[in-house]
Order: sequence, then structure tokens, then C-alpha cells
Amino acid sequence: MPANLEILTSDSLGVRHGFFTRKGGASSGIFAGLNCGAGSTDQAEIVAINRTRVAEAMEVAPDHLVGVHQVHSAEVVTVAGPLPLRPRADALVTATPGVALSVLTADCQPVLFADPQAGVIGAAHAGWRGSVDGVLEATLAAMEALGASRDQITAVIGPCISQRAYEVGPEFFDTFMAEDTGNSRFFANGTGDRMLFDLPGYGLHRLRAAGIGHAEWMRHCTYHDAERFYSYRRTTHAQEADYGRLISVIRL
Repeated sequence: MPANLEILTSDSLGVRHGFFTRKGGASSGIFAGLNCGAGSTDQAEIVAINRTRVAEAMEVAPDHLVGVHQVHSAEVVTVAGPLPLRPRADALVTATPGVALSVLTADCQPVLFADPQAGVIGAAHAGWRGSVDGVLEATLAAMEALGASRDQITAVIGPCISQRAYEVGPEFFDTFMAEDTGNSRFFANGTGDRMLFDLPGYGLHRLRAAGIGHAEWMRHCTYHDAERFYSYRRTTHAQEADYGRLISVIRL
């Protein structure tokens, strides 16, 4: 494995995977570390070096580390090999060994899925919008189409923003209440009219309500651990020009 990379894993998934932190990358300045976001203003050749290190760690060729052009949607792509172009979507599934599925995040939930018995895996980028619109359920359905059994699928939510760091306004709260008044349980009172939203708690709720076999959150907060994680919200508060993207990967 390339030196100095830090890869968080869960014993629950049963297949090769990793939630990569920002440690061990070639980027510098505000991107310092393992920035894998081609959509950032970091140097393209440096991002390519970082992504190659990730591919090496996952023991796949760089073109077999596949991802999508993330747009906060509920779109899922079924892949069987390298993608010549990155489709606009927010989740990927495969039953093909040797293809590493990846998503990029910087506060949103990276969710990795596996049904090892069926040989089907998935990865989803699930921010609040994608979660409300059903990206997690859509990933489960796409895995079922490849032969997975919903009650045999495990999902693990990697590092994302925690409730104490996720302050939102009344219109955000109203969006969730319009979907289901029971969603009030995912909000706590903040300062004034502000509220604190529990994104991973909401993600777990959606997964469990969909009938998944097992779902968990790794309990790492991107906002509060600047040494290990990039954070869009922390960057915004610091008035920095841009931010790095963390990568989460799973393969058969």
C-alpha cells in the first residue's frame, strides 16, 4: 500500500473497501493531503497522483477506480468496467470483480453497500438532497436488480458532518417536515431560529425503513477533525477559496 495513507474500514461489510482520510496525499495548501476531487481547483496532475495512490491501495488499475459526476440526485449507474465518461449520478453498483466503485464527499454521507453472498456492491454520495430524494433506496433497488437480497445487504456510512456541526435554517426544517412530520426527531434546537440537523441519523433511518439487513455510521465528523477530513462547511466558515474531496471506495 502507498505510504502514509489512512484508510478507515468496517468489519461489517465483508468485502474490500476503504473510507480514505486526507492523509498521505500529494496536494498542498488548502488541499493538503489526499484530495481526489477533479472538480476542485487543485492541480489536475496532483489529483491524478492521489487517485492513482488510492487505486494502488485498492489493488486495481487507475481506470478501474470508477466514479460519477455527482449532482445531488437519486440517479444510480450500474457498471461492469471502466467508464469512458463520468455520467451525472450519485451512486454506483456492480457485480463485477475488480471494479472499484468510488464516491467523493466533504461533509455529505459516503455510503458503501455490500451483499457478499450475492457478490453485489454499491456506493452512494448522500447529502441531504439526495437522501430526501431517495438515493439510498435507489441504490438498494439497483443492487437487487443485480441479484442482491435487501435483507442481506449491509450499508456503512463513513465520515460526514455530525449534528452538532450542521446548523440549518427554518426553510430547511420545513422541507423535511413536508416530507414526513416524524422527521422532527432529526432536528435539535440551535441559536435563535437555527436548528441542528442529524444527517447520518436520517440516513440510517431511511436505510432501515427500506428493509436493509444492517446499517451503521462510523461516527467520524468531517467538520470537527480538520487533520483527517475535508469539510465544505468548515472551508466556508474559514472563507477559504476551495476545499478537497475525500474518497470512499469498495470493490469485489
